[in-house]
Amino acid sequence: MADNRRWWALVVIALAQLMVVLDMTIVNIALPSAQADLNMSDGNRQWVITAYTLAFGGLLLLGGRIADLAGRKTTFMIGLVGFAAASALGGAATGQGMLFGARALQGVFAALLAPAALSLLATTFTDPKDRAKAFGVFGAIVGAGAAIGLLAGGLLTEYLDWRWCLYVNVPIALVAFAGAWAILAPGGRHPDAHLDVPGALLGSGGMLSLVYGFSEAASRGWDDGLVVTLLVAGVVLLAAFAVWQTRARVPLLPMSVVKDRQRVGAFLTVLFVTVGMFGVFLFLTYYLQGVLGWSPLKTGLAYLPMTAAMIVGSTQIAARLLSRVPPRTLIVPGLLVAAGGLAIIAQVGVEPAYTSHVLPGMLMLGLGMSTAMMTSISLATGSVAPRDSGAASATFNTAQQVGGSIGTALLNTIAASATATYLTAHAGPGVDKRLLQAEATVHGFNVATWWAFGALLLAALIAGVVVNAERAPTPQGAGERAPEPVDTLG
Repeated sequence: MADNRRWWALVVIALAQLMVVLDMTIVNIALPSAQADLNMSDGNRQWVITAYTLAFGGLLLLGGRIADLAGRKTTFMIGLVGFAAASALGGAATGQGMLFGARALQGVFAALLAPAALSLLATTFTDPKDRAKAFGVFGAIVGAGAAIGLLAGGLLTEYLDWRWCLYVNVPIALVAFAGAWAILAPGGRHPDAHLDVPGALLGSGGMLSLVYGFSEAASRGWDDGLVVTLLVAGVVLLAAFAVWQTRARVPLLPMSVVKDRQRVGAFLTVLFVTVGMFGVFLFLTYYLQGVLGWSPLKTGLAYLPMTAAMIVGSTQIAARLLSRVPPRTLIVPGLLVAAGGLAIIAQVGVEPAYTSHVLPGMLMLGLGMSTAMMTSISLATGSVAPRDSGAASATFNTAQQVGGSIGTALLNTIAASATATYLTAHAGPGVDKRLLQAEATVHGFNVATWWAFGALLLAALIAGVVVNAERAPTPQGAGERAPEPVDTLG
């Protein structure tokens, strides 16, 4: 592909990825308005979020393999059209069932779109320097998309209507579709195309069960019968999936993808990073709006410095150094800086502390996390055979989804437990109940943030021990029949 066309292709791919990542948070700020408009109960409102993440996380492996078998460009464009249609359906929802269904459909098409986008990027940019720049942009979008979603959600909800948090995807998707049609090179279909049906059922069923179990744990508790059943079923199905993949003629997830030491390190690092990050975004939003009383728009604007720090970390630090230094010398320091930011945020109180604690913590978090994430993305998709790039991309996205589900459920449970304990210990006659509730809530957030701090330290430890490449790997080339990568896990 000509040089200029490659960079325009990056714009198209990045636009689609921004839409997918942004949609994971943009609806959060609009949720109270949607709940009131559609008369949702407190128990049912979570399905606006869960329906999307459940379908997205559960079907990623299948979506990644479809991209490899049917062609990445074709899958990418189908994902864009489907995502736009599902978004329009959700924006026009006349009842909660229609909205939940539309969000699930968004997740289905996002599971096609996300792996196709990442594999297109990995196979389009093979030159180390250009690849570093492209992945720097992509990493900034992955990291900053959640914060941009909060800002966009605040703007659209405050000045238009909650429905525009869904409608906004339609023009974005149509622009990306037109760009893909005109610019992206056609992706070849694998000559031995074959969909591993038993693998698809086992893998998707296991992921659906696992993601659903973690999402329900946040509200039901870890010892709830349904939660335990879902988590056990998910582990059993995924174990059966792993066994089957060693026997399948054309496996849904080729073992070469998960045997490479560098990719395993990247997958595990991303898993624990997102365990720590998703819950913290939620806590900060509740802290700024619920405790400090900020508006949705002001809350969204508060995330802008972190977004800027993420862009700097990805494009000015990681992208410039990725081809020059060992990957773990970027990942480990980046995660330690991000963990330091969480340590600062974990010390906030009920008094306004944005300038003294939240802002410096956000800057460190954005800078460190984006540096580590961008490097991990390059590791996860490098040196993989082009015909399996969709599967590798899907596995990376799955690590993000599972980590986010675990993090949200686990950290919410920890925060709720710490809040309840604090209330019990400090309740008594003459105590200001409103102040006590605020103090207990912030205490719960702080305890959970320290756990997130631990998750980032664990991610840094894993990266330091497992990732040992001298340089980030690069793709084997554009040919669809590239040889399998060497097993370096041993």
